[in-house]
Amino acid sequence: MQENLNLDKSPYLVMTRKEWAEQRRDTPMTLSEVDVERLGGLTEHISAHEVEAIYLPLSRLLSLYVEASQELQMVTNKFLGQKQQKMPFIIGIAGSVACGKSTTARVLKALLARWPGHPMVDLISTDGFLLPNKILQERGIMDRKGFPESFDTKRLLHFLVDVKAGNPNVEAPVYSHFAYDIVEDQKVTIDRPDILIVEGLNVLQPARLPKNGGGIPFVSDFFDISIYIDAETNHIEDWYVERFWRLRATAFRDPAAYFHQYSQLSDDEVTATAKNIWRSINLKNLDENILPTRQRADLILKKSKDHSVEEVMLRKL
Repeated sequence: MQENLNLDKSPYLVMTRKEWAEQRRDTPMTLSEVDVERLGGLTEHISAHEVEAIYLPLSRLLSLYVEASQELQMVTNKFLGQKQQKMPFIIGIAGSVACGKSTTARVLKALLARWPGHPMVDLISTDGFLLPNKILQERGIMDRKGFPESFDTKRLLHFLVDVKAGNPNVEAPVYSHFAYDIVEDQKVTIDRPDILIVEGLNVLQPARLPKNGGGIPFVSDFFDISIYIDAETNHIEDWYVERFWRLRATAFRDPAAYFHQYSQLSDDEVTATAKNIWRSINLKNLDENILPTRQRADLILKKSKDHSVEEVMLRKL
């Protein structure tokens, strides 16, 4: 079970759902019912009410942060007496498998793109920086896919360096959940966005301490703000099992799917198999690598059993 934070010593301002929703102020709802429905995930059907109560206040806060960052860049350039390339504001979103990171990222992308002043918002998942299956098999770590050692961290860091520097047309690899592997002949291009959202399992992990005093950058060093999607472990397990059931009835049925063999499981075997995968791989990764990074986040969204956010924790400045 997850340990509760000691709120007396917490660096966070803790707000109830109602208190957080009040921070929306007069922010208009810019998404239609059709938009909201389209942005939902496989097991997380987000509602317009959830967007209004949680994500509109969050988009307002992020928009204020972006404006402040842009103003700071202008002030710094004025001080240096030079004109530098515009640097994008980067938002990191971390959390467990099946916690709803991708849904949160999609909703924020849609909302932020509608704010004046930063219409170009891009989204990328660190799944694209997983090592190809061939390499994972050679290293004997296919059963540790999603763990820190399964990522091409050097390539991800080079990508973030180029994006943060304002370089044009920065390419990133593409990952297929259907094929369960990197798609070698596909790339996604990020071309100087105002905002880049980066979502992934281990994006808040700290770098190793250097032995010689030299810097060892890590992914979170490039974030202007970071968000952690939190929930009780038993809720996340339920969501994972539910997602497994839905995939068994959809994507797994395609003979070309990597996990097609799971479509042949009996009903009893489906739940048992999903729970086994969760506990032997994903729960282990959560406990060892993901959950320990929670308090490195600037903002924590705590979800209840039905995926709705019940509490928001914002780091005090």
